[in-house]
Amino acid sequence: MGLFQLFIAASVPVLNVLLITGVGSFLATGRVGILCEEARKHMNNVVFFVFNPSLVSTNLARTVTLENVVLMWFMPINIFLTFLLGSLLGWVVIHLTKAPPPSRGLIIGCCAAGNLGNMLLIIIPAICKEKGSPFGDPDACHTFGLAYVSLSMAIGAVFIWSYVYNMVRISSNAIGEKLISNPQKRPIILEENAKLIPSNHTGEKLLLQSGLSSDCPAEQRLPITAYAESSTKPKLPILDQFKNGLSNIGCAIDLKKLFAPSTIGVIIGFIIGMVPQIRKAIIGESAPLRFVQESASLLGDGAIPTVTLIMGGNLLRGLHGSGTQFSVIIGVIAVRYVMLPLIGMIIVKGAIRLGLVHSDPLYQFVLLLQYALPPAMNMGTITQLFGAGEKECSVIFLWAYALASVSLTLWSTFFMWLVS
Repeated sequence: MGLFQLFIAASVPVLNVLLITGVGSFLATGRVGILCEEARKHMNNVVFFVFNPSLVSTNLARTVTLENVVLMWFMPINIFLTFLLGSLLGWVVIHLTKAPPPSRGLIIGCCAAGNLGNMLLIIIPAICKEKGSPFGDPDACHTFGLAYVSLSMAIGAVFIWSYVYNMVRISSNAIGEKLISNPQKRPIILEENAKLIPSNHTGEKLLLQSGLSSDCPAEQRLPITAYAESSTKPKLPILDQFKNGLSNIGCAIDLKKLFAPSTIGVIIGFIIGMVPQIRKAIIGESAPLRFVQESASLLGDGAIPTVTLIMGGNLLRGLHGSGTQFSVIIGVIAVRYVMLPLIGMIIVKGAIRLGLVHSDPLYQFVLLLQYALPPAMNMGTITQLFGAGEKECSVIFLWAYALASVSLTLWSTFFMWLVS
């Protein structure tokens, strides 16, 4: 198959993403004003709580069975390696650029978390439809491709909302901790109903907004304070100390986010897909409860265009700049588009030679592509949920997705040639 045909097959889905992103940017301009900042925040909440869980659960329920999971056992390891290697390379970027602490979680997240769901859901079906595709029958390619992408999306969602979410949360806490440790810099803030909030509550308010529950005692939220007061308090029994230790861990890593809506959608999708009795009752044209699957599928179909439109609106903010170091942008792009794809190619080809990956070229292509994707769109959602690093994220996304049109097309073409 000609290299030019492979290039055309790889470029079409990237152009689709660029077109929808451009529409989102246009809707966010001052003249139109439909996707203003407030609107994007509300849409992000809808995506987070409704669209993404529906999309993940319906695709998993339709395409993933016990037999498929056994065949695709290497994919969770592959995705774990993308996050691990991306995090290590992200730390290298931080140390080389001397990035400030509040933005370190964002940098690591952008390096570690690729767009394992939405981008693949656009790319794989589009490639399967192209005449120059090396993956055979379009219908079979579409069916198996959805199974691979669904599992990729599910595992990626778990890693993003358990690992990356907490990395950004911990980094955003650095702002609140600085305010607490520097009383002179605590501003007076104005809440609704024009009530003045005392300045000594500002740091605690930021910590609470960033995900620390008010159920955690103050000394658990502020370890320095707890240490200062420990000399005046009697020592607790060992059992109570153990309970307090578990409570401290729960407050520190925010265990509730391990069961974010997308993670719950993953669990539901796996249960429906892998339990034959439930699958027969919900999946299929003759299933008595098929309306449940169809309704959830309608909601899930809105996830990709909505997230892509939001991303287009967020990219517009990057045009105005945010004081983000240009070296940080170059570092993130080098990690995602140069270092990770090269390392991933070695890992996947090594796994194929060792017989760890089955011989389906489409499956091998998805594994390779997981290393070459731009940063996850959910990074924008996470920064907006915390209200920290939004402008920096917009600038990084602006450059990363602008260059993705070239990088992703070239890597997709090369990977298709490699597996065909």
